[in-house]
Amino acid sequence: MSDWFLEKTPINLLACFFLLIIAWPLKTLKNALIVFVFFAAGVLVEWLGVHYGFPFGEYYYGNSFGVKLDDTPLLIGVNWSMLVLITGGISFQFAESKFLRVLTGASLMVFLDLFIEPNADQLDFWYWKGGYIPFTNYVGWFATAALLHWLFQETIKKLNFLFSVNLYIAQLTFFISLYVRSFF
Repeated sequence: MSDWFLEKTPINLLACFFLLIIAWPLKTLKNALIVFVFFAAGVLVEWLGVHYGFPFGEYYYGNSFGVKLDDTPLLIGVNWSMLVLITGGISFQFAESKFLRVLTGASLMVFLDLFIEPNADQLDFWYWKGGYIPFTNYVGWFATAALLHWLFQETIKKLNFLFSVNLYIAQLTFFISLYVRSFF
């Protein structure tokens, strides 16, 4: 992977996040607070993963996400926030009950992660101990995402579907293309 691309990872992630906030729009203190909770929860769960191997497995971060706090990049909290928001926004179009929306949102996040993980080391995102992705990663992602989606359903309720689905598809397409490229 070229250094040019890797150096732009933080800019790309922040740009997508800010566009999401503008498209939402983030107008109330309550909404700002819940986004901060998603951010903090994402950083906390990743910090636990890096230091204790729970809930994802044992791994460590590379340098593509920029500034780290105790070996955990702060941008990973932005990523968790963005993913919860966009998959939460999508879940409203495909499920009637709160329970099914939580399952849909968490499943969309894990589905995306299936294509992020095989590319993570090439992108200098993170590295798994032993060089393989443990199944606990996906279980941990689903459990964490489901908890955050439950909070989303209790507080935010709804987001811009069109923007959410476009951002999700853009990310999914990018990581699938890298995944497919790795076979050639």
